[in-house]
Amino acid sequence: MANPVRCNAVQPPAKRSTHTRGELHPRNPHRAPYDFPRLIQACPELKRFIRPHPLAGDTIDFADPVAVKTLNRALLKLHYGIAHWDIPHGYLCPPIPSRADCLHYVADLLAEGIPADLPRGPKVAVLDIGTGANCVYPLIGASVYGWSFVGTDIDPMAVDWAKQLVAANPPPAGKITVRLQPDANAIFRNVVHPGETFALSICNPPFHASLAEATAGTRRKLTNLSHSQPSKTTLNFGGQSNELWCRGGEAAFIRRMIQESAARPGLCVWFTTLVSKRATLPALYRELTKARATDVRTLTMFAGQKQSRILAWTYLPATTRRERLQVR
Repeated sequence: MANPVRCNAVQPPAKRSTHTRGELHPRNPHRAPYDFPRLIQACPELKRFIRPHPLAGDTIDFADPVAVKTLNRALLKLHYGIAHWDIPHGYLCPPIPSRADCLHYVADLLAEGIPADLPRGPKVAVLDIGTGANCVYPLIGASVYGWSFVGTDIDPMAVDWAKQLVAANPPPAGKITVRLQPDANAIFRNVVHPGETFALSICNPPFHASLAEATAGTRRKLTNLSHSQPSKTTLNFGGQSNELWCRGGEAAFIRRMIQESAARPGLCVWFTTLVSKRATLPALYRELTKARATDVRTLTMFAGQKQSRILAWTYLPATTRRERLQVR
């Protein structure tokens, strides 16, 4: 089989939009500055957090987790029709613009080689590993593309909370299922029903290797926030231990994911995961070569000065990928 090919984000020529380095994806509605009047209209409680920006216009205090959570609530309501959104105290509060960016990039990956428009609708099934209490990927993906989602998590409280979010938002509710992963060391085992297959799996893995490392990272972030106005796309607040760190960090987590995917190569057309650290990639490429993946992509995303990446791999030849995606 072919060795992994490492390349930047792939977009089919017929669907490709101009993408300038440093910008969010062309279909991402968060490319423009925040429209605070419209956001306040959608979520009036945001108004009390607005303050003048040091340079021009308005902003919020991005070091205040309550302000950030309220901004997220406003963004989800205004842009995605998610009327009810919240997270339990201390749980991960993800940046909405960058989470949306991930979904647009993987949508382009699914569209590769398909003559029709971007794949949409509930027949496009997505497996979200570690969906979290915030359930952001399924809520946005179901809203924008109409995809169906199975979200999994090892935390019973996160699963219960995500289920409540789904039930509280009728438009995407019928497209999202949330399941508890009973084994903290398993990725795909236990949570996939017999006969289920997916167009795509997505994952935002725990990046750190220990609680001390995660705590140090949080302190650096808060220190940076206290000295400068942060980019709206770079912030995560809170997070339980399983959301922020695991033994061996993201490298060990993703290696387990690759090994499990190799045992079930037809489960997903594309397996994908965020990779926080560029230095992690070479070892993962070697693992994918050993697993005999037929194609490997590194999808590079930009948000201001911040660069992040999605690692994507498949065990299926291109013709099989097209056939599976065209019938969905």
